[in-house]
Amino acid sequence: MKSAQRPDWDQVLVDIVDYVMHYRIDSGVAYTTARNCLIDTLGCGLEALEYPACKKLMGPIVPGTVVPNGAKVPGTQFQLDPVQAAFNIGAMIRWLDFNDTWLAAEWGHPSDNLGGILATADWLSRNAVAAGKKPLTMKSVLTGMIKAHEIQGCIALENSFNKVGLDHVVLVKVASAAVVAEMMGLSRDEILSAVSLAWVDGQSLRTYRHAPNTGSRKSWAAGDATSRAVRLALMAKTGEMGYPSVLSAKTWGFYDVLFKGNEFRFQRPYGSYVMENVLFKIAFPAEFHAQTAVEAGMALHAQLQAAGKSIDGIKQVTIRTHEACLRIIDKKGPLDNPADRDHCIQYMVAMPLIFGRLTAADYEDDVAADPRIDALRDKIVCVEDPAFTADYHDPAKRSIANALTVEFNDGSKFAEVVVEYPIGHARRRADGIPLLEAKFKTNLARQFPAKQQKTILDVSLDQAALEAMPVHEYVDLYVI
Repeated sequence: MKSAQRPDWDQVLVDIVDYVMHYRIDSGVAYTTARNCLIDTLGCGLEALEYPACKKLMGPIVPGTVVPNGAKVPGTQFQLDPVQAAFNIGAMIRWLDFNDTWLAAEWGHPSDNLGGILATADWLSRNAVAAGKKPLTMKSVLTGMIKAHEIQGCIALENSFNKVGLDHVVLVKVASAAVVAEMMGLSRDEILSAVSLAWVDGQSLRTYRHAPNTGSRKSWAAGDATSRAVRLALMAKTGEMGYPSVLSAKTWGFYDVLFKGNEFRFQRPYGSYVMENVLFKIAFPAEFHAQTAVEAGMALHAQLQAAGKSIDGIKQVTIRTHEACLRIIDKKGPLDNPADRDHCIQYMVAMPLIFGRLTAADYEDDVAADPRIDALRDKIVCVEDPAFTADYHDPAKRSIANALTVEFNDGSKFAEVVVEYPIGHARRRADGIPLLEAKFKTNLARQFPAKQQKTILDVSLDQAALEAMPVHEYVDLYVI
């Protein structure tokens, strides 16, 4: 007969909770990168608000609901409870697939956690001020971002959820739950409960990320996950019980039910490694495994122009790539919607070869109707280079390499163009950050008048000023 004695907490949960409660971030690089991540992520959300498919999901669940001292949604006039605010912010920042990325055994977008972190911090700050207490500062938001990035990213290093059919947003839910629970002032046992509740949830399938079912849920799944984390943290705050062996319980735990009986493996302890090495999407709103391919495509477009050659004369385009790219975005056949197109490397390479650009608008139906795109897609083939795959997983490199060769019907071909590290890689920070700031300025201009843009920029580009600013005052800068 099995014992009903309550087990000790799984060590994986203990490590997460001890990290969020006790680890002190002392890396200046991490805080500077977190500030850049903050502005880039919010800018992605502002751009997404230009798309009706995203904007229709914004606002309260019940139209007209306003929450006194609630969290505000940047770029809108909504003031909501922190759970729904987290969904709004999380959905808008992920909508265009343009925020930061982490690639490992599992991939994902750690800044997706900002939905829960910013909504919770803003809500706590407004209520603190209403009660005559001190609000949280933006440094607490940056700290929360660093820790959420670290939890999500370190688990992802050695553990592939996609290989068992689960979506990476499970890690957003877990990381957000831990960080926002600590931000709310929960006890150690309460934070453990919140994290266990995140793991015990039925987790999202990857159905909506893959043909033939690719769809727009992939654009709001992370918003759903980070808002669910806030909900679970609030439940834990009431004393709602947790489940100590949620991962390891025989038969009924996460490992046995959803992870083929395997325990998680870890490459490194939690610190600030992930934020320091996170990948920014700066140049193109494209699934990250294609970023270097698109960059190579832009270079080849210039060569086509200089040589006076037409895409009609192309016989074949070969993409030498890494295994993860083949598994996720190597796609033939009809593409039914923007969510399908921005996860097809053939489409993402065809666009720069034909037009010399790739923007979020290029995934929309009117652009995709151009018959030249599908005609060129049919001529693009992907082949794995084992060396590229090895470098992708190498902690010392973490490259995301792609190489393009264009062959023509007349027998001629261009020399292969190889790009190992995208502009948003840590190895190219000096090149990337000025472009990241320019991207932020462009996105501010989409929503705000010049004076408001300048006010946001002045504080957002000043590390000390931003860290010292109360959260609610910073969020107020983004109110329409």
